[in-house]
Amino acid sequence: NSLSSTVSAPSQHNTTMSESADADTTKVNLVSKEGDSFEVSAEVAKMSELVKTMMDEDGDDDDDDDDDAVAEIPLPNVKASVLKKVIDFCEHHKAEPMTEIEKPLKSAVMSEVVQKWYADFVNVEQVLLFELILAANYMDIKPLLDLTCATVASMIKGKTPEEIRRTFNIANDFSPEEEAQVREENKWCEEA
Repeated sequence: NSLSSTVSAPSQHNTTMSESADADTTKVNLVSKEGDSFEVSAEVAKMSELVKTMMDEDGDDDDDDDDDAVAEIPLPNVKASVLKKVIDFCEHHKAEPMTEIEKPLKSAVMSEVVQKWYADFVNVEQVLLFELILAANYMDIKPLLDLTCATVASMIKGKTPEEIRRTFNIANDFSPEEEAQVREENKWCEEA
């Protein structure tokens, strides 16, 4: 491809029509922990800063003539079921970007914070929600990390410590005396 090998001055961005079309059609395989492969557009894959960096590094050592090969990006920390959800998020985000999440949260109801699709997306079992947080953090996908963390924050918002323990199945390992001491030391928090 003679167009992509054309060198231009560093300060210029001379992208021809066929080069930008190539960027739209370039595919990459994201490979899960189990070895399952998911083919996605490079544009969607690059929502992940980790994948973007790996693709850029892979592109630097393009000495082979196999230009038609689809790059494989291993994601050993992400299970296939979680990666599928991450890809769904990224594809939807490209089509309909998520509303910026205001901090502090204005509501504990996610559909009042972001669009319905995103609120439904995080309406999942806690285990999957926490796996999505870990995947978003590992893959460095800021909008997904913001959404999943805001969802956990909405689950905590306005609840007592006991209600939070029940929500997240956390055992209370304080003795009554220790709990009273912590409450006394942090009384200023509750007064605010």
